[in-house]
Amino acid sequence: MTDILIYGDTVRSPELRHEVPLTVPDPFLYAERDGSRVVYVGSLEVARIREFEGIDVHPYEEVGWDDLIGSGMHREEMYKPLVLNACRALGITSAVVPRYFPVELADHLRAEGIELTPERELFANRRRVKTGVELDGMRRAQRACEAAMDAVRELLRDATPNGAGLELEGRPLTSERLKRRIGEVFTEHDMLADEFIVSHGAQSAVGHDMGSGQISAGEPIVIDLWPRDRETACFADMTRTFVVGEPPPEIVEYQRLCRQALDDAIGAIKAGVPGRDLFVGTCELFQEHGYKTYFTKQPGEMLEEGFIHGLGHGVGLEVHEEPGMGAASRDPLVAGDVVTVEPGLYRPGFGGCRLEDLVLVTENGAENLTDYPYDLTP
Repeated sequence: MTDILIYGDTVRSPELRHEVPLTVPDPFLYAERDGSRVVYVGSLEVARIREFEGIDVHPYEEVGWDDLIGSGMHREEMYKPLVLNACRALGITSAVVPRYFPVELADHLRAEGIELTPERELFANRRRVKTGVELDGMRRAQRACEAAMDAVRELLRDATPNGAGLELEGRPLTSERLKRRIGEVFTEHDMLADEFIVSHGAQSAVGHDMGSGQISAGEPIVIDLWPRDRETACFADMTRTFVVGEPPPEIVEYQRLCRQALDDAIGAIKAGVPGRDLFVGTCELFQEHGYKTYFTKQPGEMLEEGFIHGLGHGVGLEVHEEPGMGAASRDPLVAGDVVTVEPGLYRPGFGGCRLEDLVLVTENGAENLTDYPYDLTP
């Protein structure tokens, strides 16, 4: 049986958070040796981690913490001999590690004769099938997305045009103002969110432009939200596009086709379907209507208009994780995957439209975790 090492904290390491599902802000060692699950951690965290069944928890004192302090070693250097001592105590001479395993630590362990092999796919696959606890967190995050979208629509409905753009209660209605309201809703729902997209006009055709400035009537407003559930650290992901006032015919057509692509893709999702096949189907739909996709561009050409990104991606302890649904995706979907479906159409200098739902893959189909209208009008 292959031994496993993960070193990090559960805030930044999704691999570690999957194995130890609580917030531990300081780095520690997780190991699997002959099927046993072991943690070496600072004494401050021992009692909390011992609450989880099946994990053998040891304080750093067992692997030389006090001796290292007595030697005068700098605190930031101590983690390397601590991890080495833990590996020797467990009898680990070779192990697989996540791709983001610390380089400095890897160099130290290898120099001491421990063979380390990065295995991206192994760790990605361990997290693909969501647990019941993770799904509960994702459903909570999705409900928070929908509540925040309601708050955005309310502000947009109450806004009126002035000479420069939209205003509300005598002040300009800006991306920043909508973001503040979204943040308030996320806080009310016990969600975390470092950033999200509220882009408008030409900004909405520029990839992950987060959006800024005053919004105007008649332009597309793309709202893309990915809050993180505080309890489980799991994400949701959702996008809608709005227009205040009369929508331009081009955006109406974008929205119509994106809705058709969304429905077609969700209808085709089930365990065993390759993500790339779903992407190809969406590209074929858009190509039939004259829009550029990955398959119509020239090799080396950057795709700037039409359908410029993949159809979707896995979501869980990362907002972008396996499986993918794009040109380079090869893996079939499995029951328990949670993926986004997010077709979009864009024209530089004008704007774009994107619709995005969150979907749980099942053996025979898909459960749409998103329950929200697609209307362009707020």
